[in-house]
Amino acid sequence: MNTTNHINRRRFIAQASCAGISCAPFFSTLLNLSLTGRVAADSPSIGKDYRALVCIFLTGGIDSFNMLAPRSGTAYDEYKASRQFIAHACEDLLPVGTSQPNHPELGLHPQLPQLKALFDAGKLAFVSNVGALVRPITLQEYKNHIAVPNSVFAHDTQQEQWMTCIPKSNVEYGWGGRAADILRDQNMGAKVSMNISLSGNNLFQYGRKVVPYAITDMGSVALKSFDPHEKATPFETVAVNSMLEQQYKSLFKQTYVDAMRTALGADQVFSSIIEPISLKTVFPNTQVGRDLHMVARTIAGREAIGAKRQTFFVEKGGWDTHSNVVGIQKEHLPDIDNAVAAFMSAMEEIGASNQVTLFSASEFGRTLSYNPGGGGGGSDHAWGGNHFVVGGAVKGGAIYGQYPSLALNTNLDTGQGRLIPTMSVDAYSAELARWFGVSDTDLSTVFPNLGSFYSPSSGKPPVGFMS
Repeated sequence: MNTTNHINRRRFIAQASCAGISCAPFFSTLLNLSLTGRVAADSPSIGKDYRALVCIFLTGGIDSFNMLAPRSGTAYDEYKASRQFIAHACEDLLPVGTSQPNHPELGLHPQLPQLKALFDAGKLAFVSNVGALVRPITLQEYKNHIAVPNSVFAHDTQQEQWMTCIPKSNVEYGWGGRAADILRDQNMGAKVSMNISLSGNNLFQYGRKVVPYAITDMGSVALKSFDPHEKATPFETVAVNSMLEQQYKSLFKQTYVDAMRTALGADQVFSSIIEPISLKTVFPNTQVGRDLHMVARTIAGREAIGAKRQTFFVEKGGWDTHSNVVGIQKEHLPDIDNAVAAFMSAMEEIGASNQVTLFSASEFGRTLSYNPGGGGGGSDHAWGGNHFVVGGAVKGGAIYGQYPSLALNTNLDTGQGRLIPTMSVDAYSAELARWFGVSDTDLSTVFPNLGSFYSPSSGKPPVGFMS
């Protein structure tokens, strides 16, 4: 299930007309792209400096125990025995430091040399065996169906749990949206929403008051009737202007038109700020490269936008590797490697490297045992997985959390190498939100289940990978 509703570039309204005003799905989409900033935040502002979180969501469930794997000794032997011919040769794995507490000597996928360079430079960290949890559980509790998240191996449910940090019920708001609701007063003068998506609508950025503003890798999405790129006719422009100038007795219609005015204003303001901005950094000409290039340009325009806090959402699919995991990762991981490296170079270029943190997310990891399906060996849906965090404020050059044994039939293995997470997505995300500016007293509002893993009143960070 795709978590986003992708929007064709500059075709947001397409053939706008008065007849379309009563269309509820269209109305909903328009509101989802509207600017916000009319209601005061729940908490006082925290700091005056700019900070941004960039989520790159690896949709499909990335096989992250082939992204970060043991490369020597007994730990490698266990990995090789479990994964068999989808395992990397130990000499092909890129070393990422000497052995640390809680994990063996580890290596990085051979297609990630630039992430390794960022790790070696102290700007990138890995967080191990993260997943959705209700509370820490044992294998026996899992077998007895005690405190197990809903539909733990399903794409749609686990995407929702990663984006909301609510493991046992369906919710309408993501943790990025809830954090933005609390920090909205930081952006009261901003000209666009705090939450900006390069991948359409997404649950992560939805709050009660702040909703994502969707753009494309080419910029904001214009109303067709006002977009010179779409060769709008004077008749179309006059017709839509006439519609926008009307005052309607119907509250529904009037709210719709107000939202249209706001969306139109957003496009004009955003375009006027971003279009003149160019960067010296060269990004790869791939979708994720173009998306991160637009994120970088938007961050470069942060002062003109008036933003003190921003979140960005970028989706990269293709990780549901039931077969040919080796070939697919060989093809797709360089895209992540090159795009992330270019993005960090751009942050250095604009002087924002210490103020921007990029992090990976994915609905789950994959089985340690291989699936001998067509097209070469693959791996199936699992649970815990590894992720990376990169930025100038990251305490890099280290792996956080407990890297598990990759042998089969351990006390974390629910079957076929589906590992029970040893770190909750709540703690992982709360570390990021705390750095972003959410106070310790507000962490439980953003992450209602956080108390099962961490005490916000402790004064200590949930994980420790952020400065």
